[in-house]
This record gives sequence, C-alpha cells and structure tokens, in this order.
Amino acid sequence: MWRTLLIASMFVTIGAALAPDHAAASSASAAPLAPHRAALVIGNADYEGHPLPGAARDADDIGTALASLGFAVTRGIDLDAGALRHAVDDFASRLGPRDTALVYFAGHGVQVGGDALLLPLDARAAAPAQLVEKGMAAREIVERMARARPGGANLVVLDMCLSEPFEKTAPAVWRLPAHTLVTYGAAPGEEAGEGPHNGRYTTALLHALGERDVLSAATFSAAAVRIAQQSHESQRPWIASSLEEGFVIEGKPDNMRVTASTATHAAESAIDEPIRTRGILPKDSNEQYELAFWDSIKDSTFPSDYEAYLKAYPNGRFAALAKARIERLHAAGNAKPSVSAPAAQPTAPSAATATPAAPAPKPAPAVAAAPEKPRSPAPAPTPPTPATPAATAAAATASAKPAAKTAGGEIKDCPACPALIAITPGSFTMGSNNDDPAEKPPHKVSIGHAYAIGKNEVTVEQWNACADAGACTRIAPDGETGGAPAANAPMRNVSWDDAQVYVKWLSKTGGKPYRLPTEAEWEYAARGGTQTVYWWGDQMKKGNADCKDCGEPYRADAPTPVGSFAANPYGLHDMNGSVWEWVADCWHSSYKNAPADGRAWDEPSCSVRVIRGGSWREGASYMQSATRFKYSASVRQSQNGFRVVREME
Repeated sequence: MWRTLLIASMFVTIGAALAPDHAAASSASAAPLAPHRAALVIGNADYEGHPLPGAARDADDIGTALASLGFAVTRGIDLDAGALRHAVDDFASRLGPRDTALVYFAGHGVQVGGDALLLPLDARAAAPAQLVEKGMAAREIVERMARARPGGANLVVLDMCLSEPFEKTAPAVWRLPAHTLVTYGAAPGEEAGEGPHNGRYTTALLHALGERDVLSAATFSAAAVRIAQQSHESQRPWIASSLEEGFVIEGKPDNMRVTASTATHAAESAIDEPIRTRGILPKDSNEQYELAFWDSIKDSTFPSDYEAYLKAYPNGRFAALAKARIERLHAAGNAKPSVSAPAAQPTAPSAATATPAAPAPKPAPAVAAAPEKPRSPAPAPTPPTPATPAATAAAATASAKPAAKTAGGEIKDCPACPALIAITPGSFTMGSNNDDPAEKPPHKVSIGHAYAIGKNEVTVEQWNACADAGACTRIAPDGETGGAPAANAPMRNVSWDDAQVYVKWLSKTGGKPYRLPTEAEWEYAARGGTQTVYWWGDQMKKGNADCKDCGEPYRADAPTPVGSFAANPYGLHDMNGSVWEWVADCWHSSYKNAPADGRAWDEPSCSVRVIRGGSWREGASYMQSATRFKYSASVRQSQNGFRVVREME
C-alpha cells in the first residue's frame, strides 16, 4: 500500500525504515533481501561563498558506517551539476534487479515549486535561474534508481535544508515506487542545522546506528525523534516511505558505536549554541529576489530560463510574460508539423518519399534480455496501418520540394546537413504492456504527415559546423577540455536547449524547417514497421545495437562511430543504443491522455524532456523500441545526443 509519512517526530511508529541496502541476514519476519548492497555517498562542502565543511565529514563518516554494514560504497566529494547527475546515473546503471541501493547526500538544498533540490557545487545564489536548473530533484534520483529494478529497495538520505526562498508552494505530491524510503534532515520549508563536526541530522543518525544491532525503521525514527527533541522542534526530519515494515539489516559491528558515540558527544556538547544552517540563500530575498531572478533572464533566448522562473514563481508578477516568451521561442526554434492542411489529389509517391530497404542484419546468436529491466510478455504484433490516400497525397506534395538525394534514397539539403531518410505516414501501436508504467498504456497513433528523419544521430563534425559558424557552443564529449572525438562519432553531452540552437541554425543553413522529432515520430521510425520488442524481433540479438552487452563493436569509454551497426527496416542506424536521443516532448510519467496524431505532447513550463533509445552504457534491456526516460532540458550529460527531423510539407 502506498503511503506518505511526514515529520518523523510526530510519527514515531513509522514502519518503513531507511535500511541502507538490500541483502543481508534478516530477522525471521523480515522480507527476503537481495544479496548485494550498494551506496552512493556524496558530500558537497566547498560551495563558493557558502562553504559547508561538515558535509565532507558527513560523507566520510556515513560512508565508513555503511561499509561496515556490508555496503559497497562509492564516494563523491564536491560535485558540480554534471558530475552529480553522472554519479547518480552511473550508480543506478550498475544496480542489479534485487539490489538494495542507498544514496546519501550532505550539502545545501532548497525547495522549489514543491520539489526538493540537491544543490551541486556550481549552484550560485546570485544566479537564481541556474540554481533552479542545476539542482537535482530528490524525485528524479528515486525514479532513476527504481525504474529498471521494481524488486529492489531504494533508500535516499538527504541531510540538507528544505528552505523555500522563492514562491511558497505546497510540497509536491508524488507516489513513491514500491520498496522505497526517502528521509530529509528537515521538514519542507525548514532548515537543517550544521553542528561542530557533522550535520545535526547525520549526528543523530550515527548515534541511532551506534545504539542498535540492526538497521531498520526504528533506526531512522529514533534519529528523527532525537534531533527534533534536542533542537526543541526547530529541526524536524521528514520521512516518506513505501518500504515494508519488516525490512531489516543485521550484523552491524561494534566499532560503529565508537564513531556514533564520539560524533554525538561533540554535537550534544554544543546543542544550545548558535549553529549555522545548510541553506544557501538569504531569508529576506522574497520580492527583491524575484526581481533579481527576472532581471538575470529577461533577455535570454533559452526557454529553460523562463521555465525555471515559472517553477520558482508559478504565480509571479512576470509569469504571463515568461509563458509568452516560451511559446515564442518554441515557435521560432521548434516548429510543429501541420496535420490539418488540405491534402492534394493522390499521386504516386516519388523516390524522395520511398522507404529504402535496410541492410541485412548482422548474424548473431540470440540471447536473453538483461535482467536489470524485467519485462512482461510483449503484446501480439500489430502490423502498421497502410497510409490513407490523403496521407499518400501529403507525402507526394512533400516530395515536390526539391532536395538533393544521395544514393539509396537519402536526402541531404546542404554539405553540412545530416543525411535524412523519408518516412511515409502510417499508424502503429506506441508503448508497451511491459513492467515500466511510463510505457503504458499502449495506444494507437496515426501519423498523417510525411517527414524525414536523420539517418544517423547528429555527429561531432556536423555539430562543429554549427560551432564554426558561431551559432553553437563547442562542447567536449564528457565536459572536459581535452580529447578530440572522431568526426563521425555521435555528438553528445548536449542539452535539449543546445539541440534547439542547432536545429534553428540548421533550418537557416539548409533552407528547410528542421526540428527535433516528436516522441511518436521517433518511436514510429525506430520500430521500422514492426511491433516486436526490438525492431529485429522479440529476443535480443547481438550485433544490432551499441550497448554494453549487445556485442561487438563496443567500447566502454565512448560510443562507436555512427552507422557501425545494421540499420533498421527504414534504413536508420543507432535508434537503439549509442546515445540517448532528445525528442520534442515534455516528460509525462505515462501515456494517459497522450495525443494520438503524432504531434509533440508539450507543456508551457516544461523543464524535463523525453530521451529515447538508451545509450552505449546501458544494458540490452534498454534497447527495446518502447524504452523511454527523461532528463532536465537545460543539463548536459555525456550520454545524451539527438537526431533531427525535417518537414516534408
């Protein structure tokens, strides 16, 4: 049963414990636990202007405590936005299906628009838009951990403030995945104290660990009650849980008690002394801070800046203007296809709209899908619906516009433009009945317009042409300054906003209306006329995708050059694996109420966009045609790239 428990000092009988990791010996009544425990421990201390030395000590002490409990601990100290997201993504990608996973964070935090945001080291109070955009939501961490492992336990411990310097809003209501506990060092709108050695909440947690021989619900309830009492209710930890009551980890060694006792004594000796808090922003910002926020973005050409403002101030004085700016920028850089234009008289489609045959797939033995993403049986295949006469006419009209055609029916509008493959209109079943709720419900989508999509993902060479023209930013593949990738490598480490800049430049350069594909257009093209789990069938076959267990060629440090693997039946390469690909749509957690005509499913203040296809770092289970995930639109991540779409009308 889903449940949310708020302010642990008021709910002492919480039955769901933040047990750091799965598998270990458990009590007779405890639920069966997986054999492996993994923890990611992060301490952000060296903030510019707002240092937090206790956070680094917190990470060290908690890391030591968790290691003594049998956790495989990965530590991260002083992480900026890119490093923070990479650490979480990498940690989640390495989890087994039944692993117990714990993420601990000590540092500055803030509540924005009802979401609790962990602040990376490069967050700056003087740049409020970047503060919102760079912060990582606790919900995003939980969803990333739980997405591919519905049977594993997920534990998130956050020793940070939940102060709210922007517009006051109620905490966001969201249903935790099963087997999940999230605990905060302070209640929404409140601040977490910084003790002489550790954060107050971490001190109480270490003490609770030192008093008990097991890690259970009682451990975290005790820590919450202790700090609430000692602070005279000025700090009240907050717990939300869907974890089973019997979840227990035993076998804590006695040396834990020494660490906990020492830290607790140091903190309690100064419990009544004035202490610093883990809030990075001034308390008296209010009206002046909103003005400073708007002044910092008012001339921006990035929709994400205005979306960040709306997240912080949904009813702010500039809310209407921010929405208008977003609509204008999207209209200028992400034109949508017209699906209601009158159709011409039916004629036979030209060569420009004919679907080219795919190269023969590379032979390889079939292997079972990776266990990290359990799946239900695939629905019975539904063949694509033939195009209607009106749709065929639309395709013929599209082909009337001249464009350079390469061998094999490819379209290329300029030397620097990506090669395109024309896709004819049709219908298909989008999504799946697999275990991932984000792919449900499967629904019929009819795409009534012709479009052309990139044969490959945008390459480094193609991106650099935009950078050479002064329109795009020159970006290293992993955020570092050295190491030049191959010209035909897929461009990556680009945000959704970066992709918008590129397609706007490409539209001017190629003289045609380029944009990102809609999510429906992307999946329709990725399936290549199939309704199977993968475009090549219902079983994984090595040699068809660039992923960590998909066969050669493969490199662990970077994706292979584009076109290294067989094309799908529509002649498209690397729709599975290589890099995650941005699409136009705003993220929605399911397909309920999704459009059925292939258009983008957008929102006026969307800051999280859909990515599709998996990457070379993921396993075979992520290569499925229905796989979808999300990422913050303004954030660059080394696994994220894109391919383009061009209008055919």
